[in-house]
Amino acid sequence: MQQEKALAILKSGKNVFLTGSAGTGKTYVLNQYIDYLKERKVKVAVTASTGIAATHMNGMTIHSWSGIGVKEFITSGNLASMNSKKYLKEHLEKVKVLIIDEISMLHKNQINAVDVVLRYFKKNEAAFGGIQIVVCGDFFQLPPIGNQGEAAKDKFAFMAEAWVNAKLSVCYLTEQYRQSDNDLNLILNEIRTGDISKKSYDTLKKASTNKLADDVEPTKLYTHNYDVDRVNAQHLSQLSGTPKKFKAKTSGNKKLIETLKNSVLAGEELVFKIGAKVMFVKNDKEHRYVNGSLGKILGFTDKGFPSVKLLNGKTITTEIENWAIMDDNGKTLASYNQVPLRLAWAITVHKCQGMTLDAAEIDLSKTFETGQGYVALSRLKKLENLQLLGLNEMALRVDSLANKADGRFQELSGDSDNEFTMDELDLIGKVFIRDVGGLIDKREITKHKNRVKEKENSKMSTYDVTLIHLKQSVSLKEIAETRGLSVGTIAGHLIKIRKDNPDENLNFYKPKAAILKKVKSAYDEQPKSAPISLNAIYGKLVGSVTYDDIKLAVAFID
Repeated sequence: MQQEKALAILKSGKNVFLTGSAGTGKTYVLNQYIDYLKERKVKVAVTASTGIAATHMNGMTIHSWSGIGVKEFITSGNLASMNSKKYLKEHLEKVKVLIIDEISMLHKNQINAVDVVLRYFKKNEAAFGGIQIVVCGDFFQLPPIGNQGEAAKDKFAFMAEAWVNAKLSVCYLTEQYRQSDNDLNLILNEIRTGDISKKSYDTLKKASTNKLADDVEPTKLYTHNYDVDRVNAQHLSQLSGTPKKFKAKTSGNKKLIETLKNSVLAGEELVFKIGAKVMFVKNDKEHRYVNGSLGKILGFTDKGFPSVKLLNGKTITTEIENWAIMDDNGKTLASYNQVPLRLAWAITVHKCQGMTLDAAEIDLSKTFETGQGYVALSRLKKLENLQLLGLNEMALRVDSLANKADGRFQELSGDSDNEFTMDELDLIGKVFIRDVGGLIDKREITKHKNRVKEKENSKMSTYDVTLIHLKQSVSLKEIAETRGLSVGTIAGHLIKIRKDNPDENLNFYKPKAAILKKVKSAYDEQPKSAPISLNAIYGKLVGSVTYDDIKLAVAFID
């Protein structure tokens, strides 16, 4: 299925399982849908099965959001206790859409528990209380942590009663956006089928002799934390120079802060030196780097922050970034502020899920569960950027149940693709947004979207925001509609903006010479010792010039 069709099915309000191999853009489609819902003021909960995945999505773990915590089964006593928690009760009752990313790592019992909680709080016995449920992930990636000896059928979320009852439309993305290398793509697809050809196995083994470019220092991936910590500490100690420490600052709910500490890949205390190999662990809003971009610390700025040279040659000056857990209204419940970096000579396979790596040394000799090898290899774009340090039998194995289910998911995705046309989905989607109380009118959507943007840029004054719009030479009416203000207010802003920014060319808004002459005549009669009175000017002109035109004229009187 193409991304465009999957997004249209999501917008239709259907319950959806969004899946596909690594690199097909699942998270991209999910983010497109989240933005779409937020622009229309639809209450959406963005969650993931792990803290690491949740930080990639700027969301919460499903365990924290739903209140199930580490519980696998929910009793009537649990529900009564949860009902007494105001915050939990409020967002569970108001939510209209629930998104769970990295569904492969959520245990069957826990998705059933989430279903029980939502049916209780929504007072609705339909699956998940009747809200739209969107689960995203790939069951060939890391599986849920289960009890020792627990069979796959007792762990995977797709075996849950809640999954079956939700009647999920399957959207299986097929277009590859990460791997452009045919050999690597073929190997990954063969791992998914559980049938590695001798040719592919030999090609993979040859990666142990790959020589990377001299200026490329690959990230080392290991299956165990002790290997990662050992390698990073060893490399850092070999660098000369004074170490510089960065301690994270936190605020908010203590339990949620602990969740962030355990989830964010930028540690609570970071130690760097000039020359250190680092990795960005957050996507940049300005698209200068992505989560997983590698570089080297060139030095530290006047403010003390690392200056990082990326592999593409660009130099990035870092700043403190914020990770936050927010409620449905955008209120910050817990905040974690730290430089968005970590030492990157080595990282665990578990923590690399969701990343794209430029180059990697991968040791799969100690692989201990299915999916680890697939996750590690699929982080890369090209086989030539891989140095394979070790490989065991488990590394190329996938779970047999996941393999069987994947074939069925592909069939069901074909059914979903053929069920409705794009035009039909568009009509269904409009009804869905109306039924969940979202914005339908395009002007209202634009107003809300821009208010959200302004809120994000809350450090900017209202005049600064207006100036951004004025620079685009659009009408005052259009700016007023976009900002949700009156034309008169925007015209009034122009007076102060012109005074504070005399070199800014805003002549697009300069009134006609005749109006300017009239207003200047009345303006000049005002006492110089008193503030300018627009009322007095309006009175002198006997209403022949509107208030808005008077404001514009005053803005351009030197």
